[in-house]
Amino acid sequence: MNNQYVIGIDFGTDSVRALVVNAQTGETLGTHVHEYARWKKGLYCNPATSQFRQHPLDYLEGLEATITGALANAPDEVRQQVVGISIDTTGSTPCAVDETGLPLALRPDFAENPNGMFILWKDHTANAEAEEINELAHHWDTDYTKYVGGIYSSEWFWSKIVRTLRVDEAVRNQAFSWIEHCDWVSAMLTGNTNPLALRRSRCAAGHKALWHREFEGLPSEEFLTKLDPLLGGLRDRLFTDTYTSDQSMGHLSAEWAEKLGLSTDVVVGVGAFDAHMGAIGAEIEPYAFVRIIGTSTCDILMAPNDEIGHRLIRGICGQVDGSVAPGMLGLEAGQSAFGDVYAWFARLITGPVRDLLGDEAADTLSRQLIPHLSTQAATLPVTENDVIALDWINGRRTPDANHTLKAAISGLNLGTDSPKIFKALVEATAFGSRSIVDRFIQEGVPIKKVIAIGGVAKKSPFVMQTLADVLNKPIQVASADQACALGAAMCAAVAAGVHPTMEAAQQAMGSGFDAEYTPRPEQSAIYEILYQKYLNMGQFVENNSFSRLNVMSVS
Repeated sequence: MNNQYVIGIDFGTDSVRALVVNAQTGETLGTHVHEYARWKKGLYCNPATSQFRQHPLDYLEGLEATITGALANAPDEVRQQVVGISIDTTGSTPCAVDETGLPLALRPDFAENPNGMFILWKDHTANAEAEEINELAHHWDTDYTKYVGGIYSSEWFWSKIVRTLRVDEAVRNQAFSWIEHCDWVSAMLTGNTNPLALRRSRCAAGHKALWHREFEGLPSEEFLTKLDPLLGGLRDRLFTDTYTSDQSMGHLSAEWAEKLGLSTDVVVGVGAFDAHMGAIGAEIEPYAFVRIIGTSTCDILMAPNDEIGHRLIRGICGQVDGSVAPGMLGLEAGQSAFGDVYAWFARLITGPVRDLLGDEAADTLSRQLIPHLSTQAATLPVTENDVIALDWINGRRTPDANHTLKAAISGLNLGTDSPKIFKALVEATAFGSRSIVDRFIQEGVPIKKVIAIGGVAKKSPFVMQTLADVLNKPIQVASADQACALGAAMCAAVAAGVHPTMEAAQQAMGSGFDAEYTPRPEQSAIYEILYQKYLNMGQFVENNSFSRLNVMSVS
């Protein structure tokens, strides 16, 4: 039998990467990474107000560059035998589109309007709208938040739509519909971006847009217009049906086939979010807890519907039938900041260096700083009196979303130096992870193994060992450097009919694990004490008015 090849494309926060994979063996034939040009310059973003937008041109340029780059050194027969492409993206990252499915920012009149661009997952400008959704849902005949942990987030679909419609009359007048990033890019490849006809991702709709079979699709028109009359009629211009990632979105259009040098016979799979396809690439199995660890974390669990499907898990990012693999309940959680916490601390230190000594000195320091601090922090003892920090520097995603929360550090004195603070920040991200694990277990969902993927998992042994100690569980690190793109490739192989199921694709294409971190009993025992302090400080900050401020307390 001739080899068949698939392409997995992973749109991350800072860049997009493509992976060309042998669908029979999992061998990687080519890969390419493209950084978003506009995003890299900080365009259309305002971190001080939590506004984070990405221009669709960054996505289109990255899509073409990565696929052609990944195929550049592959033999001609590989290009001729590509049978499928699937895409994962961040989410919820929606965008206003016109009647043809064109993002408004691709029109000249909206080219520089951030509200006509994709609203990135980490954008928190809709905190107030999220609270309104929660208040209304919890007093409605049907609680539409019941399958998303009972709390709707400002990071998600409806919050961002309501906020945008309220603040931008031009977008309000021209937005025919709205579309998630993973749906739009997949549809773009097929040439059919009609928002009324394209196939919408079950993963995106169920976890972020309050879609569920029990509701006959999206929340009712009555609910939406009660939330805001500006939503009137939008439900009919969105979608009712959703599709899992083993299914086809369509075939590659003639336009994109010519651009990429591929055949129009190539199947384009239904898209999904990066964490869910990453879990596939990490060889998720029932009751495995997969952590995608990067700037933030997204945590994915998969469980048989007949065992867990009757439970409503409080405070998570949703439970959706088929969001990971068909026939299985996908459960999502995560932290709004993980690597971003360390990046913030690095900027805090390097900022004055950049101002006083220039970019070259600051860039050199920036490259060396986190590895240096990690080495120093790893030598520090773990004691009951250590500095304690909260990881809520970008709010709290789970458990119990609250993006108005801020970070805090407690226990500083004149002997506290940068390695000790860095150690506390790493522990804070681990404690935030522990609170998620505890919530699943408290809600009756067992966790039988922990798997990690992502940049932090591959590059930061100190962080991973701390995480294992705090969770008091072994952590396996997937071998794949690009597990999300590999998972997308596996989904493409199923959508194209190379493999009958996700499990079969995993078995054929999986790369296994190349590291395992085992908890150290002595450190784990002390971390139990420090974790209780983390919980107590978190409760204090959340319950007091100064939780609305950035706090650094010295005691």
